[in-house]
This record gives sequence, structure tokens and C-alpha cells, in this order.
Amino acid sequence: MTAHVREEGPGQGGNPALAHVARPGEIDTSHGVILYIENLTVSFDGFKALDGLNFYLNTGELRCLIGPNGAGKTTLMDVITGKTRPDTGTVFFGNVVDLTQLSEYEIALAGIGRKFQRPTVFQGHSVFENLELAMQADKGVWQSLIARLTGEQRTRIEAMAETIGLIGQLHTRAGLLSHGQKQWLEIGMLLMQDPQLLLVDEPVAGMTRHETERTAELLVSLAGKRTVVVVEHDMEFVRSLARQVTVLHEGRVLAEGTMEAVQNDPRVIEVYLGT
Repeated sequence: MTAHVREEGPGQGGNPALAHVARPGEIDTSHGVILYIENLTVSFDGFKALDGLNFYLNTGELRCLIGPNGAGKTTLMDVITGKTRPDTGTVFFGNVVDLTQLSEYEIALAGIGRKFQRPTVFQGHSVFENLELAMQADKGVWQSLIARLTGEQRTRIEAMAETIGLIGQLHTRAGLLSHGQKQWLEIGMLLMQDPQLLLVDEPVAGMTRHETERTAELLVSLAGKRTVVVVEHDMEFVRSLARQVTVLHEGRVLAEGTMEAVQNDPRVIEVYLGT
């Protein structure tokens, strides 16, 4: 599967010229920006879920996306992953890959992974097998499980289990894990596919305090190696990440900056945080 790209960089105007083809994973971030979104509008039956939104994401950063219900957070994630097509606007992954020209599968192949709020793991398989299946996602379940793993692949699976805090549960069936552990496992499964951009939707909903703290540590540890966007309503959790925050309201960016700056912004207090 290939990803069509254009010669012009974002913001230079003109229609995308699909002049050559890039292999999946070859994302040009030489300008330090991994995601360019400009003048993005999405309407549903006359309601503008996104209204001329501009959003830029630097390579390797951890960004939190917050805002009231209906602000456009989910729609934005849907556009980035190809689930929803915009009415107008441009969405570029790196300098040249036009995401609006790609299918959901092609976007995932290009290096964008998305974790939804509810964990989806193979309940009847062990942590090790879940990670193995994710690593060989282009194969069928049975074919993946009977394939002979190399020593390097086993080491990679064990290293990922260590990263997500499940090395002690490596041979435990996923269905026996706690809610928080299932969330970590799904994050690990996405990471096994080596995404450059990871979108995480409300990861700590339903978690214990300890699981929430561990999730914050995990996401912070990924920053720099990968670019991570976290959509979350738990403000204490957002503060623990201590990174850049973007506030959406009525389909636009209302405010952006450090958590301290955002939580003291009168507009954010009025529409979202309260007094």
C-alpha cells in the first residue's frame, strides 16, 4: 500500500499535486512539525463540528486536547485517522503526506495509531500473544500464533511488556487483567506497530488512582520517541502530564499553551473549567 504525497508543503496554496509516491513510514518532519491542520471544517446536518480549525503538532511532543462536550475533539481525531472526511481544509502528516487522500488503513500504515476509550484486546489470549499479534498485524490471528518467532522478536515483545508495566503478567490471559492493565496492553499493541503519531482517547476513565499515575508515567515516557496526543477530561491527570494543552470550543482552538496559562485564561474558565 502506498501513500500519495505532494511537492508543495502545507500553507503554500494550490491544490494538492499528487506528483510522487512515498513508502509508508517515510514521513518528512524536517521542519520539526509532524501534523499540519489548516482551515479545517466539518459539518453534520448544518452543524459545524469543526469550524476553520488550525492545529499544529511538533515532532516528539506530548499534547493534551481538552474542551467541553461537543467542542470537536472526537471529530478532529476522526479526521486525522480518515474516519471522517472534512468539508474544507488541509491535513498533512509531515511536510507532504496528505491524509485527506488516504484510507483509514493507509493512514494507520503510514504511522498513525489511535487508541479509543474502551480497550479492545484479545481477551482469550495472553499478554505475550496480544503483543505478538499486534506485531504481525498484516497476518491472520491463527497464522500469527503458529509462526515461529525469532529471538529478536521475542526480545522486542518482552521489552514492550516491560515498558507498559506488564512483564509480570506476560503469560496471563488478557481477560483476567484489570481495566487499567487492559488499557496499557492496548497502548503496547499500538506501539508494536511502531506509529510515529499516537492518538489516545480518555485513557484513564475508570482507572484506580495508582493506574492513573502509572498511565501518566507511561505517556510521558513516550514523548520524544513518538508524538502523542491525549484527549482527556480528567484535569488532574492533564496537569500530571505537564505538557502543552490545546483547548477546543465550538470547533475552534480557544486557547493553547502551558497548563498554567490555559487554566488561568478567562475564556477557558468561562466555557470549560468553571470558577
